[in-house]
Amino acid sequence: MSKILVIDDERSIRNALLEILEYEKFDVALAENGLEGLEKFTQDNYDVVLCDIKMPEMDGLEVLEKIFETGKDVQVIMITGHGNVENAVEAIKKGAYDFIEKPLDLNRLLITIRNALDKTMLASENKVLKKKVSKAFEMVGGSPAIAQVKEMIERVAPTDARVLITGPNGTGKELVARWLHEKSNRAGGPFVEVNCAAIPSELIESELFGHEKGAFTSAIKQRKGKFEQADDGTIFLDEIGDMSLSAQAKVLRVLQENKISRVGSDKDINVDVRILAATNKNMKEEIDASRFREDLYHRLSVILIDVPALNDRLEDIPVLTDHFNRMICEEYGIPPKEITDDAIEEFKKINWTGNIREFRNVLERLVILCDQKIDGKDVKTFAMPISR
Repeated sequence: MSKILVIDDERSIRNALLEILEYEKFDVALAENGLEGLEKFTQDNYDVVLCDIKMPEMDGLEVLEKIFETGKDVQVIMITGHGNVENAVEAIKKGAYDFIEKPLDLNRLLITIRNALDKTMLASENKVLKKKVSKAFEMVGGSPAIAQVKEMIERVAPTDARVLITGPNGTGKELVARWLHEKSNRAGGPFVEVNCAAIPSELIESELFGHEKGAFTSAIKQRKGKFEQADDGTIFLDEIGDMSLSAQAKVLRVLQENKISRVGSDKDINVDVRILAATNKNMKEEIDASRFREDLYHRLSVILIDVPALNDRLEDIPVLTDHFNRMICEEYGIPPKEITDDAIEEFKKINWTGNIREFRNVLERLVILCDQKIDGKDVKTFAMPISR
């Protein structure tokens, strides 16, 4: 049942709202002035607040400000007389959801409340979703190797410096890129990921820079590329070592001029994008073999972050086990499994060629196939260790 707080110094208004809202199956609390309203608000959680603007001692605008200072997710609807519409508009500018004029129109009141409740619910769902996303991309571990990566992220993220992230497959290079974005001044902008290895060489330029209608046979309409989509945010070029030389030349131009041109167009488009790139290849070998431009490499690698292999941070195995055990079991809607010390020791004996990705998959397999307790014998049976 949704909870509504009514703050109004007129008893007739309070009683009328109480009768109407309780009839509509809302849980209603009443306050006869701003001070009492704030006291009740801080002591309980409400979905919507109906607040009069003109009240003695503390007016509605001050109540509104105090409510927002608490940081709670709530929609505030202001109640105003005919002479206070300007104040109501001012309240909207300060964050109020809407205002309703006296005498109150029942239909408009209920519609406004229900719309406000929908917004409250949406905000709550977004918060949960963001929490799940941030949990999925959490950087776990306290080993010296991973601590060095975390420290580098903290130093580099607030800048606009280009970063080249290196390391074997499955180590979490995308995770580093996401944290660089989340901790940057561009966190409110888009984070656009491009897997350069997954896009055919003949389509990579269209994917990155977009194309005009008719630029090629299947170009039936104009299309924005990834760089335009990432404007005011961050673009992450994963597996950049697999990018074609022609696309490399165009990326170099973006770095030099902050401009792109769509395939089939001579028009320049200005873009404001931070570029992060990642590769599992030895870039010196790629440059020596003329598969990667040396000038582009130097442009991309203003900062180098090397993500360690799991075999180089085995001391993180216990905390990684606990993290993925809780995450996987939560996804399956079951209690976390008990994982014994000898299971942890068996994990440490495995040659993790697939790194964190492989480790998570192995743990998920054990969660599915084992009973409530996972021990060393289970790890030997189902994890298929490779001799190191």
